[in-house]
Amino acid sequence: MEVTCTRCHQAVEESSTYCPMCGLPQLLYQADTVAGAAQPERRVEPVRDAGSIAWKPAMSIASRLAIPAGILLAIFFLYSVVNESSFLGLLFLMSAAAAWVVAIYMRNQKPSWITIGAGARIGLVTGILSSWTATAVCGLLLFAARYWFNYGKTMDDAWTALVKGPMVAQWNATNADPQVVSQLVTFFLAPQGRATSGIFAVFFLAGTLLLFAIAGGALGARFLARPRRPEV
Repeated sequence: MEVTCTRCHQAVEESSTYCPMCGLPQLLYQADTVAGAAQPERRVEPVRDAGSIAWKPAMSIASRLAIPAGILLAIFFLYSVVNESSFLGLLFLMSAAAAWVVAIYMRNQKPSWITIGAGARIGLVTGILSSWTATAVCGLLLFAARYWFNYGKTMDDAWTALVKGPMVAQWNATNADPQVVSQLVTFFLAPQGRATSGIFAVFFLAGTLLLFAIAGGALGARFLARPRRPEV
């Protein structure tokens, strides 16, 4: 780029500080591009929406806990049925498992906080995995008990005693027509009646586990994932 004198407009060498023709000082002003010491670059992590979920790690955590929980729930459920005991404790175990998944997710992902809805969705995924696992394990155990270990007669006798005992007593307590009661007994003692009752029981277990898992995830987000400021 050619440098010229601002007075006589004659060519001036870049290294010269005076014009060779008129002697005008050639002053060059440069803006100081460095006003001060350079500030260190600060890395700003994106702030995740409290209602959003990183599903890949959430699914990984849920599967590691939900599948073993589903196996245990299936075993304890069949044990409760055989011994005619309450399985309410299994439902609270499902809620605890879902809340545990939320707590581990919060510890690993470290979001600033998590909404109750997000916790409920994590609990839903946990409940789906657990209920599917429990349903499959229940079916496998019942099949194995009947056909592999030859407990078919024992299972049928236990079912017959249940139908003719507590179930008939409950129907009679509602003042049901004796003919209707007789028809119900005949239906439930038939193979299709036993199969229908078993399928209903398993799906009832799966649905109930799902509801308690959602509740456990929501409670986990509410009480375990305490709000905190995001790390800088």
